[in-house]
Amino acid sequence: MPDAGLRIRTATHGDVAALAAMNAQLIRDEGHRNAMSLSELGERMTEWLASDYSAAIAELDARPVGYVLWRHDTDHVYLRQLFVDPAFRRRKVGSGLLGDLRARLEGRASRLRIDVLIENESGRAFWQAAGFKDYCMTMEMPLEPRPELFA
Repeated sequence: MPDAGLRIRTATHGDVAALAAMNAQLIRDEGHRNAMSLSELGERMTEWLASDYSAAIAELDARPVGYVLWRHDTDHVYLRQLFVDPAFRRRKVGSGLLGDLRARLEGRASRLRIDVLIENESGRAFWQAAGFKDYCMTMEMPLEPRPELFA
């Protein structure tokens, strides 16, 4: 059961600064290689909210402590980001956000899809505990110049 004082509400354009700051912390926490500045993250969040993304913010005592960002795709809902302030983790904020999202999607989608970085072990554990199952793995190879290939 989430903290009794937890309030989850739909994010608005007035929340962009808070969303961008939390997104910056999420990038650091999960070890993502995104190098966008806080300003750039704010611009990107503004564009997302103006297009096909929706977001909800979790608040405790009117303080933003987490958020979830998603969009409807053809055959699923893509959950792009879920973040909880480190000081409020293990207090059911993340599961509260996920439960709120599920309630919003009831009857409107048949499944949620997420991407989780392989190195983000705590994130993977959270998603697995929430009921997510492995579906596919995206692999990549850096394409750095290799002079020996052109000798």
